[in-house]
Parts: sequence; structure tokens; C-alpha cells
Amino acid sequence: MFKNVIVRKPCPNLVSGITTADLGKPDYHKALLQHSQYVDALKKLGLDVTVLEADNRFPDSVFVEDVAICTEKCGVITRPGAKSRRDEITIIEDKIHSHFDHVESIKETGTLEGGDVMMIDDTFYVGLSDRTNEAGIKQFRDIMDKHGFSVHQVTLGDILHLKTGVSYLENNTLVIIPEMIEIEYFQSFNKIVVPPEEAYAANCIWINGTVIIPAGYPVTKQKIKVAGYDIIELEMTEFKKLDGGLSCLSLRF
Repeated sequence: MFKNVIVRKPCPNLVSGITTADLGKPDYHKALLQHSQYVDALKKLGLDVTVLEADNRFPDSVFVEDVAICTEKCGVITRPGAKSRRDEITIIEDKIHSHFDHVESIKETGTLEGGDVMMIDDTFYVGLSDRTNEAGIKQFRDIMDKHGFSVHQVTLGDILHLKTGVSYLENNTLVIIPEMIEIEYFQSFNKIVVPPEEAYAANCIWINGTVIIPAGYPVTKQKIKVAGYDIIELEMTEFKKLDGGLSCLSLRF
């Protein structure tokens, strides 16, 4: 069960964020509205939401998931693989320290982004990607070993982050894109397979029995509903333009 969430407001410089999508520049005011609706949904689900102020020095800083990892035993400050995002850790460190007695950090030459880290019970699955390297995964494994967690490295194909293509909905269930269903670590899970044309919907978040999904993906919505989950749909068009998904916008613990 989650109790706390940290988010950061989008900044006006969001329009200069990193992207591989060919969807045009985000509309800042529309992004503000969508982010506000996201925060309202989290509050509706009973979470204590900390909203950090926008920081125009960092166009991508709304995606707070990438700069820290929150576990029940410790916090970890990451080291983003995108060089333009590395100094974002300076604007999250104090907040992580305020929530956790024990905080560790990923050091050079390691890189690790939270979008590559998926926790299932006492195991972390970490994507080896363009943003997260083997040195970063090793450091993270060494940290988690001290706290009784296991870490498995997952080699990714042509996706940005692990959680771009798979999300855990509790109850031994994954929402997953077709190209990831054969990964050895995921064989024992029930799988809700997202059709290729709805791949963006694979990034969704489970919050205490309810699944938040991006609006506009009816096949995935129906599959999740049939699996027995309550659903909240949120517009995510402006964050999709920056390769961002629902999980990217918050640190949940």
C-alpha cells in the first residue's frame, strides 16, 4: 500500500525537454492542467501528496521518478543517464532525506534512472537501457543487498525505460507490451498484453487497488477492467510528447 507521493509541477521550459517522439512540442498550459488532474487523482486515492515547485532550469524535472528510488527501507538518489538531467538530483535530495533515515546515492561511472526500476515484493527488476548502465545496476544491487532485496538485470530492446513497456499491478499481474512477454523473469506472472497500437498504455500505475491509465486506449482499459481492477483515466497527451508516462510523474512510497 502506498501512503506518500512526491510530484513536481511542470516548468515553462518543459517545451525544451528531451524527446524522441515526433508529436510536436507540448503545450505548457495544457500540461499544467493535466498535471493538476494527476495530483487530484492521487489525493482522491487517499495519498499524502507533496507538490514541489517548478524549476525552470530543468525542463524534464517534472519526471521526478527518474532521480530517486523510494523503498520501504531506504531512499536512493540516482544518477541520470541523460547528462542534461544529472543536476536534477540537487533539487530532490533534501526532500528524500526528509522522508528516509537512510539515503544512498549512485556514483560515477554508474547511471541509473528510476523509470528503469520496477519493484515487485522484495525484488527489483532493473532495465539495462540507454539511460541505465551495468555499473549503475551493480551499485544499486549492492545497496539493495544490504537491505534484503534482490535485483535482477533486464536487457531491453528499443524502448526508453523498463517501465515504458511493463507495469506491475500487484496480484502477480503485469501489463506488458508483446515484445517483452518472453523475458525470462516475467514468465511466472499473469500478463495483460497491450496491443502494439496501444503500447503507451503499458505505463500505468497501481495505487492501492486502483489502476491509473492514460486516456484513449480502450482495449487496454477493458482488459484491465476485466482483470478486476478499478480504473481512473487521465489525459497524458502533453507528457507523451516528451516520452513521459504516468509513472514518470511521481515518486510513490
